[in-house]
Amino acid sequence: MNITSLITRRTAVAASTVVLAALAIAPTTAAAAAPATPASASWSRTVQTPSDVLASTPWKTTSAVDQNGDRIALDDPAVSNFVGWAYFKADGTFTMYNLDDSPKMHGDWSVTPDGSSRWIAAKNDAGQVLFQRVVPIVQLDKNVFTYRVYPNPADTTVFYDIVHTKTNHVEPGTDGRGPSAHGDGAHGHGDYHFNSGNSH
Repeated sequence: MNITSLITRRTAVAASTVVLAALAIAPTTAAAAAPATPASASWSRTVQTPSDVLASTPWKTTSAVDQNGDRIALDDPAVSNFVGWAYFKADGTFTMYNLDDSPKMHGDWSVTPDGSSRWIAAKNDAGQVLFQRVVPIVQLDKNVFTYRVYPNPADTTVFYDIVHTKTNHVEPGTDGRGPSAHGDGAHGHGDYHFNSGNSH
């Protein structure tokens, strides 16, 4: 083998090695060169917890349904105690009023992280707990909050679902406005209606 042939073979091997190395690096280089997608681009807004959702708007009791799917009148003694305006504050306190705006109860509240149940502790003006109640949540989204009550806790075959819908009803005794006072979400879709203003 002459020296010219030897140099040509070494040059070919070296060139092949460079090409293979370049091919191996190319995907990594291309990936590195691609602009990184900012984390904020994948989320257009912050995800709300169930507690955030409950505290995001005032609520009005708009219907009640029994275990058979039949509507129950809101003045029926079986459900009338659960009817009214409800204001769940982000600080973990709540106030509730009857639909004529008369005071009903106040106290503390929480929702389980998975949104499966709500707890309230009703208090008197001295801050003493009058009663506590835990109810299963049937539906909780930005427009509807429904929880279930059992007349006899030992018999879960008989129950009432108490349906609340989003409202902008001003909390009685305050000059504040609800989160949707300016009409945000007033035209929703689904099995609910939006309650506007302070009309009953």
